Amino acid sequence: MSWEGIVSQLDLLPNYLGSHLLLTMLALALGIFICLPLGCLVTRVKSLQWPVLSIAGILQTIPGIALLALMVPILGTIGFVPALVALTIYSFMPILRNTVTGILGVDPAVVEAARGIGMTNVQLLLKVELPLALPVIIAGIRTATVWVVGTATLATPVGATSLGNYIFSGLQTQNLSAITVGCVSAAVLAIVLDQLTRLIEVAASKRSLKIGIAAGAALIVLLIAGISPAISSNREGHKLGSVTIGSKPFTEQYILADLLSDIVIRAGYNADKRSGMGSIILFEALSNNSIDCYVDYTGTIWTNVMKRQDIPSRESILQEMTDWLDDEHGILCLGALGFENTYALAVKVDFAGEHNLETIVDLAQLSSQLVMGSDYEFFSRPEWESLESTYDLNFKDLRTFDPSLMYGAIAGGNVEVISAYSTDGRIAAYNLKVLDDPHQAIPPYDAVLLLSPEASQDMNLINQLKVLIGGITDSEMRQANKIVDLDKLPVDSAAEYLKENIR
Repeated sequence: MSWEGIVSQLDLLPNYLGSHLLLTMLALALGIFICLPLGCLVTRVKSLQWPVLSIAGILQTIPGIALLALMVPILGTIGFVPALVALTIYSFMPILRNTVTGILGVDPAVVEAARGIGMTNVQLLLKVELPLALPVIIAGIRTATVWVVGTATLATPVGATSLGNYIFSGLQTQNLSAITVGCVSAAVLAIVLDQLTRLIEVAASKRSLKIGIAAGAALIVLLIAGISPAISSNREGHKLGSVTIGSKPFTEQYILADLLSDIVIRAGYNADKRSGMGSIILFEALSNNSIDCYVDYTGTIWTNVMKRQDIPSRESILQEMTDWLDDEHGILCLGALGFENTYALAVKVDFAGEHNLETIVDLAQLSSQLVMGSDYEFFSRPEWESLESTYDLNFKDLRTFDPSLMYGAIAGGNVEVISAYSTDGRIAAYNLKVLDDPHQAIPPYDAVLLLSPEASQDMNLINQLKVLIGGITDSEMRQANKIVDLDKLPVDSAAEYLKENIR
């Protein structure tokens, strides 16, 4: 980590912080709008109290990232909306619980006195119970604020821009500067919002209108100052509209997304990158025009999306896949980029020499004694099922890692085998041997550029992106990955390298 690296990351802060702040504030506003009247209702209808609070409690036990992931298939879209809905739900419990606790905690003598002077139920609630319960309610909002700010960093995998973009991309590319800026920014934002909410709590406790107005004004100023740069950056200097570019959560995809972004910006478009999404979420987002383009791999589409188990020739797979995408989804496969990044099983070179390992057939004989590691997706993919059945693999244990940590795991002896990526520069750097797949259990993984049904109608965009078709070799992609993973340079440096070497 260097000062220069941190400064370079700060260029992205206005957009990431503004998006994070907007997402957080809207989720909290919706949470208050829903839970405050609901809390008042359950204090009046006692039979609702247990089921409502129980449901809110159950929702709270769902891990934040799981709740975010659930919203994508439920709502049928990616990005801001599913993230907003998930974060709103995540804010329910502390606001609802404290609303109920605060109202029920009002001194019964005060309630009785209010009734004695003839107050109606509505007057009792608005003029007595809510004002007295306000400090407790605001304490719940404070708790929800910190929770939502933290959970919003997990919105990146569902395509929502947030400070999590720093953390997820930094983790994948081992960029400590990005991780540091993301973590510190999220922590500072949580502290600032918590303290401003505390001031409102103090104002409620002391019945101080001045403190309440000051805290509210500060929140409004913070919101406007936070989101203005993000909004203005998306409106300036782009005459041809916006192109939303997707990517999966590993180094190569971040590089290619940056390369695509540079091309569309130079062509006069605004580039909106949605990074770190899973394969199926990304494909569905492309199908419904939530994103405009991204780079996928023929093997992924063939097995995961088309559900094909046969493995014809590389040319046949590309042609059949292209036709199927157009016929079934209206998606345009612009063509192959020129390199292949296939899954491969890798072991340490000295381990392979010690056990005479050359192919996966050799590995199968030892598999019951070995531990294998892989990324988040591989063990649930058809390719893994194909490898298992074809070679009768039966590992002692299967462990899932973040892709950026797999190589460290095998280097440290935590696992003996990993599912590597064939264009990954870390294969050579970590002195690993890729085992041959003699029975071709894994299909070809040629990188292809896909465009959504709407984007495929934009001939200017198509013409600008055609420069990538057949323009990147295996060795060039491997070198680009090395620039980020081993040389620890920014993703844009690797993208610049590819741009300079496109044939």
